[in-house]
Amino acid sequence: MQRVNSDLTKDLKKFGVQEWNECFHCGNCTAICPLTEQGSLFPRQAIRQIQLGLKDSLYRNLDPWMCYYCGECTETCPRDANPAELMMSLRRYLTSIYDWTGMSRRFYTSNYWEFGAVGAIAALIIALFVVFLPPAAEMFNNPQAFINDQGGVMINSMVAGVGEARFIRLIELGDWAMAVVVAFFLITNIFNMYYKVILKDKTLKVPIIIYITEFWSLIYNFTTQAKFSKCEKKTYWGGHLLLMTGYSIMFALVVAFLPLFQTETVFPWYHWQRILGYYSTFGILFFLAYVVIGRIQRSDFKFEFSHSTDWLFIIMLGLTTITGILVHIFRVTGLPVATYITYIIHLAILFPMILIEVPFSKWSHLAYRPFAIYFFRLKKAVVAKQYETKLAPAA
Repeated sequence: MQRVNSDLTKDLKKFGVQEWNECFHCGNCTAICPLTEQGSLFPRQAIRQIQLGLKDSLYRNLDPWMCYYCGECTETCPRDANPAELMMSLRRYLTSIYDWTGMSRRFYTSNYWEFGAVGAIAALIIALFVVFLPPAAEMFNNPQAFINDQGGVMINSMVAGVGEARFIRLIELGDWAMAVVVAFFLITNIFNMYYKVILKDKTLKVPIIIYITEFWSLIYNFTTQAKFSKCEKKTYWGGHLLLMTGYSIMFALVVAFLPLFQTETVFPWYHWQRILGYYSTFGILFFLAYVVIGRIQRSDFKFEFSHSTDWLFIIMLGLTTITGILVHIFRVTGLPVATYITYIIHLAILFPMILIEVPFSKWSHLAYRPFAIYFFRLKKAVVAKQYETKLAPAA
């Protein structure tokens, strides 16, 4: 038995939910969606839970994560209830529910909180570097002191009084510290999701063997985003896959292999370091260009509605990529002042983007979605097993 929450709809509006009450459950959205399957007939179940104020049931509902925002349901809805955008808004809401710190709710419902947090982290990064940069006169009057034999800027010699090895070590420690913080919040939030969806459901007892046999689905869906392929329009899936793989490669290079990636030596274009960097840059810029042009032109349904956090994510990712490209250009052309200043700006955008977007905002969806599919398959496997047991003849 559940308590009806009359304030649920008011709360959901803060996350972008608007036309939920226009739905009269004709079933058209469920019938036309290429992603619905037995046990997950979205988006009708979530809409019904909203209308009835069933907050606890909505917490356990994985349907919003099963939706890949194809938009076919909204395009054919006779009531203009916009079910696809509602599912997107519910993903924001559920992200705030899984987040035990409450930061996701603050970032999604208050621009002051999100912009303020980004600004504060960026200011801290800039302040740390400004204190230790070589004097401006030295960089302008003797730029050759910061250029190696190949004519490239020595990126790891930018801090006064700190040698190359120590500088790269300090940056690497900063990267690892950031990664540990992000991993802690993201993993604990995912565990909170698991608690609300699986453990809190007293009717569900998942055997260990099912956790093991279904684990492949988590890895498969995270690495391929394969459910996108069921949508009629494949372009978004391809762009999304380029973005995810490009960003994942760049994140691994910067965090796990920084001493191999950020070197004083400027390698030829065919070196693995530069090829991976070019692929990551292309993947991110391709998707960003596709999304930005689409949102400006409103050329497709999925680009007609934008939450402020969507734009902040796009802008920060774009600026991170562009400043990274400029650092590379300034390095190889032997411009130390431009290289160092751009590098600081690059880190001042990169750090808050990762610290905020990955565990608390838009990037967290890349983790929640495959885990939601995994949890859904656990539930489905348990139900199937119970059904088989029920039909089995008595001994």
